[in-house]
Formats: sequence, structure tokens, C-alpha cells
Amino acid sequence: MQSFLEETLLTIIEKEGSLENLIFVLPSKRAGTFLKNAISQHTDTTIFAPEIQSIEDFVETISGLAYASNTQQLFELYKAYESSVKGERDNFYAFSKWGTTLLQDFNEIDRYLVDTAKIFSHLNAVQEINHWSVEKENSTIITNYIAFWNSLEVLYTAFNKGLKQEGLGHQGLVYRQACANLDDYIEESKHSKHLFIGFNALNTAEELILETILEKTEAEIYWDLDEYFFNDPVHDAGFFIRQFSSKWRYFKDKPLQTTKGQYLTEKNITITGVPKNVSQAKFVGNLLGEMHLEKKSMLTNTAVVLGDETLLNPLINAIPEEINGINITMGFPLHKSPLESLFTQLFEAYIRQDVKGWYYQQVITLLNHPYIQLLFSAEDADNIADTICTEIKSRNWIYVDVPKLKLASHNNTTHLDLLFYSSNVTVPVFLKKCLTLITAIKEHVTVEGNGLELEYLYRFHQLFNQLNDLVIKYPFLDDLQSLFGLYKELLSSETLDFKGEPLKGLQIMGMLESRNLDFETVVLTSVNEGILPSGKSNNSFIPFDIKKLYGLPTYKEKDAVYTYHFYRLLQRAKNIHLVYNTEPDVLEGGEVSRLIRQLVADDNMSTYITEAIAFPEIKSPEKKEVLIQKDTHLMELIKGIAAYGFSPTSLSNYIRNPLDFYKKNILKINELEEVEETVAANTFGTIVHETLDELYQPFLGEFLDPEKLNALLPSINAVVRKQFAKFYKNVSLEEGKNLIAFNVVLKYVENFIKLEIESAKRHKIKIIGLELALKTAINVPGLNFPIHIKGKLDRIDEIDGVLRVIDYKTGKVEQRNLNLSSWEDIVEEYDKSKAFQLLCYAYMYNSEHPIVKVEAGIFSFKNIKAGILKFTDNKNTIITQDTLELFTKELQSLVYAICDPNTPFVEKEIK
Repeated sequence: MQSFLEETLLTIIEKEGSLENLIFVLPSKRAGTFLKNAISQHTDTTIFAPEIQSIEDFVETISGLAYASNTQQLFELYKAYESSVKGERDNFYAFSKWGTTLLQDFNEIDRYLVDTAKIFSHLNAVQEINHWSVEKENSTIITNYIAFWNSLEVLYTAFNKGLKQEGLGHQGLVYRQACANLDDYIEESKHSKHLFIGFNALNTAEELILETILEKTEAEIYWDLDEYFFNDPVHDAGFFIRQFSSKWRYFKDKPLQTTKGQYLTEKNITITGVPKNVSQAKFVGNLLGEMHLEKKSMLTNTAVVLGDETLLNPLINAIPEEINGINITMGFPLHKSPLESLFTQLFEAYIRQDVKGWYYQQVITLLNHPYIQLLFSAEDADNIADTICTEIKSRNWIYVDVPKLKLASHNNTTHLDLLFYSSNVTVPVFLKKCLTLITAIKEHVTVEGNGLELEYLYRFHQLFNQLNDLVIKYPFLDDLQSLFGLYKELLSSETLDFKGEPLKGLQIMGMLESRNLDFETVVLTSVNEGILPSGKSNNSFIPFDIKKLYGLPTYKEKDAVYTYHFYRLLQRAKNIHLVYNTEPDVLEGGEVSRLIRQLVADDNMSTYITEAIAFPEIKSPEKKEVLIQKDTHLMELIKGIAAYGFSPTSLSNYIRNPLDFYKKNILKINELEEVEETVAANTFGTIVHETLDELYQPFLGEFLDPEKLNALLPSINAVVRKQFAKFYKNVSLEEGKNLIAFNVVLKYVENFIKLEIESAKRHKIKIIGLELALKTAINVPGLNFPIHIKGKLDRIDEIDGVLRVIDYKTGKVEQRNLNLSSWEDIVEEYDKSKAFQLLCYAYMYNSEHPIVKVEAGIFSFKNIKAGILKFTDNKNTIITQDTLELFTKELQSLVYAICDPNTPFVEKEIK
């Protein structure tokens, strides 16, 4: 396959002979690299290389101005804004949100050589009409708003003047200045011949420059467009070139030349729908692997063109390892590097810091960052970052300041001062600390010899030095919020270049980088509406109708640009794979692109097209039964726990799921310790239990007196506060969810005592015991080692002569949980775990104090209206020795299953 650049070059060599006095102008630098390679392949003798420039460099040369970076433009625009706009003005941070849009509009106005006085006057008139009011006087806001639009021309003039004084310009200004200097340039370069190759959409300034040079010199232009599109009066791929053909005076005498018959040659076009973006990357990786297996050389003339460049990272990971010689033209975005998250977290920590310090989660996240862990773990001593995190959790600090951090680190502040400092955090101080932090991390990374990490650090060091220079030059950048916005802006445009051979191997590129390049095999991804083409996005202050009036580009022209690039890629290719996302959404593009629909509807191409839907192979994992066999070591652990005593709660865990019992009660794998911002359920229950214990201690061994109970009500608040201070430290109860939790506990206790007062009026209630620690041995046939059951009984009392076992529950319990119809259910159904626990307490109490009859019940604070919920065995609430004998058999079988070495722990499906 002969590429467009090769074909054009051979024509030029045949026509010109020598290339030395020629100036080649192409749409991109990358196209220039491929042209140089083509020249070297088609030249037998040593020659002086012709001048090859991209259109942007060419225009820059004519203008005499250098391109200002986006950041420089934004700062210069703000300087102009401060000097030219009267009245209330935004700070830099607020300005940066809309300043970039204004820059784009100024750029576009200049690139299309629009009369600025007319368009700014027109824009101002439109805004005045939009804010027309029947009131005589406009409000201050409207007055300032109209004044801003009135000042746009002054702002534009001051901005351009400031840039030109420094020898700089935004792209539009450079193009406008080039048009002004064009006659001088033509005179200076009259001994050279200009060749313009492969252009399509041109702005007004480019049109003027190219057409003038073509008319006034011996220049020539070569278009990369198949005659099929040029001769079709409605096809968007030829939209711009048809316009030039009819508008330019140059083409009245010299008919426009197109390429002939390339598009309609036989092709193999596969259109594949794949669900979601990552699946597209996986599909392309698999496709490349198949090509490599079929014919290794095929990939040397293959391009993967990413319609959505965010697919780069997943695609890199999806390409098979055996494929070598890959060239990636886009570069890896620096904002996707792991170092980015470190400085983003650092910025956010200081921006959100308040008088109480830093929110604990920000501190823990920052200290657990891989780079910070590297910094602290490299020391010989313990990892201070981990020590601080543990202290924050154990002390339950919700907000952390520098003194607390010093306390937690035991005053070992090596490297800690780089992250957390209490001095007035100004922008220069923050930048200095960031640069020092980078240097500190670099010392440790250098030891490990990780080249990629060092490259990240080098680029971030450059970035923060650049920010430092800008802060020195522009004093209005004086707050961290503005600095953070600028940091993200700079970072978004920075990339790490991949090492590769630009002229060999598999090429991975974006859509615009494919200009003028031809490949035998093309894989194009994300061919969806909203991506290819990009759709009706309109990031501009200039309304659509004004854009049309002044010849500025709208979404229609942008769609035509995408259409041209799409079909140009297809012109010479033999094997074409178009991949689209079958699951449209807002973030990943819309339905299948109109470009695909148009291609399928074309009768000349439909015979070459194959359509398919691909989806990843889904294998349902086999669900294996999880079981833990009891070896000698595990049996020793079980015997130790048995001797110490099984609690009713731990036995309930076994009933729920033996594997949970194994993890929690044998291996002691508990939930990670976390800072309790709001009262956890277990802490909440402990506070309620301890409050009632303290309030009822004076009644121990006595009958409840309604008047004495009533006298407890005023003291509830103080007792609850005391228990909160004991079990929920370092937390304010004056606001938020904790204030609500505090009042809920107050209400629970108050309602409970009021119920007790009413009961005491009707019944004789004697308190026998509170928070009784019980422990008893249990004999299990078949087991020859000591086994105990232990637990703490909340309350044992006597009501009208009947003994009563009471358990407090702050969760919700219903009567159905305590109704027993079959004794097997007590050790098999977790739903009956509350009944099981009550019987455990009755069993243990009976071992120490044999009973004749007893009742057992639960007081559920979330079901307070139900009062005491009693254990019921077939509607009988009395527990006798016979009841306990039946329970003992079930308890023995349960304990035997736990302690039997031949019975494994088997995972139970939780209903």
C-alpha cells in the first residue's frame, strides 16, 4: 500500500527534481516525521533536507510571535481583567472557572479574523436585550453584568497588547499577526517554493495565508480527499474542500486535484459492538493478539486509533505481552500517576482545614499513601505513620492538629513536619514544603532504583517549580484554592512520553494524530455519538446565531471535521475494525455513531461490511463448600476457649454460621478498629447497660419503690453523660448525630424507669442481682476435657414471688423471636438466638442457685411498648427443671459439635 505522503512525494520529486528549495507545510509535526522518512526512502543520493513545518510552526514563523502557554494566557488575561474591568471583580480562583472559556472565544475571534468592534458591540446588545426590565433602574448585579460585557473589547485589547509586549501571543493572535505580516514574508521567501500537503478544515486566517501564497507565488497544494467524497455534494467528508474549490480564486484557473479511486477499493470492514469501555480495550487487545498469531508482520502497518483517549491505560494493560515494538504517540497523562493523588490529598487537607484541625480521615488517608509509607517505613525505627493512625483510632480523635500528631508520634517528627505544620500556611510556604517533600521521597526511591517513579518525581518537581515562578511573577495568586485550581490545570496538560520507534511497529494514537497517515489495518474505538462526532458541546460565551453571522465555527463544522478524519482513515486501509460501545450513557458516549450508520447505508461499501456483537466470556464460579478441618493446633485453641468458657453470644455465632464462630471466636479476627464519629451500636448498648446498672445499684436486695424510682429521673442526664465520657471519649455531645444519640439514650432510660414505676405500683418487684457474672461447668458425653459456659446477666429479680431473668437489648426484638415450638430450633435457627441466650442465663443461674420455677424475658428498647417479652415454650412462660433438662440436651449437642475433632466447621448459608 502506498500512503498519501509517499504518493505526493513521488509526484513532487518527478515534477521538481530537487527538494532543497522547497518548504513543506503539513497539518501536524507527526506527519512531518513520516514525510522525512519517506524522503529518506526515496532518495538515493545525499541531499540537504527540505524545510518541513507544521502549520502552527509555519504561522508562528510568519508572525514573529511565540505561542504563550495556556497558563501564561490565563494569567495575562487576569492582569488585563484587573486593569480594565471596573467595579466588583472576581478573585483569580473564581475567574479561572470562566476565564478559559473567554480565552477560547478570543482565540476563535482572532483565528477567524472577525471584526472585534462589531462582534463585541453585538454581544453587548444581545446581553442588554436579555436583561431588559420594566424597572427604571437596573439592580447592582445587572448593572455590573452589563458593564462587564461593555468592557469586553477593552479587556480583549489590553490582553493582546500585554502578550505582544512580551513577544507572545495566543494562537488566534499569532494567526492574525501572521496575516498582517504576510506580504513581508512572501517577499523574504520568494526564492523558496511552498507545498501545502494534506489540509482539510482551515480557519479564516489559514485560508487567507494559504490562498495568498498560492496566488502570489509558485506554491502548490495537495489535498488528501478521495474524489468519491468531493463529487458528492452533501457528504460531510468533502464539506470544507468543496467550499475552498468554489470560493478560492486560485482554483478558477487550476482545478482542485483529489486522489482517485482509493476509497472504493475492496476492503474488509468489521463493525463490532462491545459493552462498556474496558471491554472495548480487552476486545482490541484480543484482536491484536489474533493478528500477531496469524501474521506477525501485519502489526507493523497497523494503527489503533482511540476515539476516546481515556481508553489508553486499559488498552496498554490489555495488549498481549508477546507483542513488541509498540509506539504510543499520546503520552501517559501525568494526572493518572500515583503521585498525583498524594498532592491532591495534601491540597485538600489544607484547603478543608478548620480551627479544630484536620479531619481524621484525611490524615489517615494521607499517612497511608504509598509514597508516605515509603518515606516512613524506610526508617530503622517503627513506622511512625502507622503508629499515628493507630493512636488516632484508639483515642477516637475526630479532628487532629499538630500537637496531637506530635503526641501520637512520641515527638518523632522526622518527615512529619513536611506534611503537617501549624504555621500560617501561605502559598509560598506550601510550595516550598511540597518541593522538599519531593526531594525526601526521591532519596528513598533512588535507593530502590525505580526509574519510572523517579521520572514521576522529576516531572512533579518541574511542575511545582513552575507554580513557584508563577506565584513570584503574579502576586494575585495568594490562596491555596486558586493554587490548587492552577495545579490541576497544569497537570491535566502534562504527559509522560512513551519510549518507542515512531516509524515502526504497532501505532497507538488519537484521532487528530492520524492526520495524513495511512495504514493497511486500522482499529478505531469508541465510534459512538458524543465521541465520534463529539456532538453539540458549546463551551463558549458567543451564542450560536452570532457565530453563524460572523463565520465562526459551530458544532456543524466540528462534526464535518470528525467525518473527514473518519473517512480519510478508511480511504487506503484494507482491513478496518470499527468498535463501538453497545451500552450508551452520559459518561461513555451515546448510541452507535451516525458515521457507522452512514457507512452501512452506503450501497458501494455494504458488501464489504460484517457486523457483530462481542461480549466477554462469563464463567460462573463453582460454589465450593467451605469447611475447616480440626487439626491438633485448632483443637488446642478450642479446648482453651472451652476451659475459659463459651459465652451465649459466641454460641449464637456458631448457630448463625460455624465459619463466623471460627473466625471471630477462635481466631479472634475482629472488625478493624475505627474512629467512632457517631456512637457505634455496641458502644450505645454498653452505655445503656452501665447507666441502668448505676441507677439501680441502690435498690439491690430491696423492693422497687415508685417514689424512689421517680426520684431517679432528674439524675438520668448526669449518669448518661458520665457513661458517655467513660465509653465514648474525646467526642462532643453538643452537635450532630452524637447529640441525637445522647438524647435517644436519655429517652430510652427515662421511658424504662417510667414503665418500672407503673409496674412497681401494681406488683411487688425485688431486685436480686445486677450485671451478675455467671460461670458454670457443663458435662458433655464423649468429651473428656473441661468445658464452661459463662456470661453476664443484666438483671435477676422477683415479681410477686416469681423469679425472673431479664436481658436488656438496645436492638429490636419481637415476641416471635422468643416463642419456641420445637427444641431442635433452639440450636439450629438463628432467629431463636435470643431465646437461646435467655435459657443459657437461666441454666447458669440454676447451677449456682437451683430453681423451682423461673421466667425469662427481654426488654427491647426499640420495642418498648411491648414491655418485657417472655420466653415461651408452647405458650408456657414458666421455666422449670424439666425445661432446663430439655435445653441441656440441646446445649450439649451444640457444644459437642464445636468440640468434636471429627466435625469440621462448615459454612452455613445465611438466610
